[in-house]
Amino acid sequence: MARYLITGGAGFIGSHIAGALVQRGDQVRILDDLSTGSTKNLEHLQVCGIDRGKPVEFLRGDIADADVLRRACKDVSGVFHEAAQVSVPKSLEDPERSYEVNVMGTLRLLQAAQHSGVDRIVFAASSAAYGNTEELPKVETMPSCPLSPYASGKLAAEQLLAVWARAHGLHTVCLRYFNIFGPRQADDSPYTGVIAIFARALLEGRRVTIHGDGSQTRDFTYVDNVVRANLAAMDARDTASFAPGEVINVGSGERTSLLELYREISRLLGVG
Repeated sequence: MARYLITGGAGFIGSHIAGALVQRGDQVRILDDLSTGSTKNLEHLQVCGIDRGKPVEFLRGDIADADVLRRACKDVSGVFHEAAQVSVPKSLEDPERSYEVNVMGTLRLLQAAQHSGVDRIVFAASSAAYGNTEELPKVETMPSCPLSPYASGKLAAEQLLAVWARAHGLHTVCLRYFNIFGPRQADDSPYTGVIAIFARALLEGRRVTIHGDGSQTRDFTYVDNVVRANLAAMDARDTASFAPGEVINVGSGERTSLLELYREISRLLGVG
């Protein structure tokens, strides 16, 4: 039975990874400061204090706290690094905090992982690294063009993981997520995914604003597929095939316009 650390494990994606690991018999340790995550996301799991040796251990703490990270990384074989400050607007308002969490938090996690002998880190990177380039589809070899402190911080974190792979032999994989949706996604925040925003507005009888003509497309990815990608990256045995800090896109590979999305959600909900 392996033990894994999930940073940001009380969040939308992290809690789904935790559920999948528990279901297959692994032990899970969650580190989360609950600034955006919620213990409600963990109610389907058996959660206990950090030192009780149960299937799921919960440690409340800041990803940028080196002491907390050393404790969290103790006796784990791998880390799913989901913790982040994910709001683009907030990163523009407070870039220092965005970099403290997304860059320095990643650096301190790498230091703690190295100290504790962790074998592998799978990192939640972002398709925001590509910016608004018109070229489609987005492929990993495209030049990066971050447009916010959030995007540039995620890109800097990718570079840190690549450096630790080259310098210290830590196996690292960076998964660039595209527009994830699914159960437990917050629907009450202006920074949440457009699917949740559309669904909530339609159910409440509110008008939905779509900027432009609605023809702009997105790659929407169901959360279970993101979980499978994370587990595959963690479980991969042919590590020689991975470049240091290998970057891999995680998406459906299908484009859906916002207008098509709105109409489909309206149809499924029977409203609009």
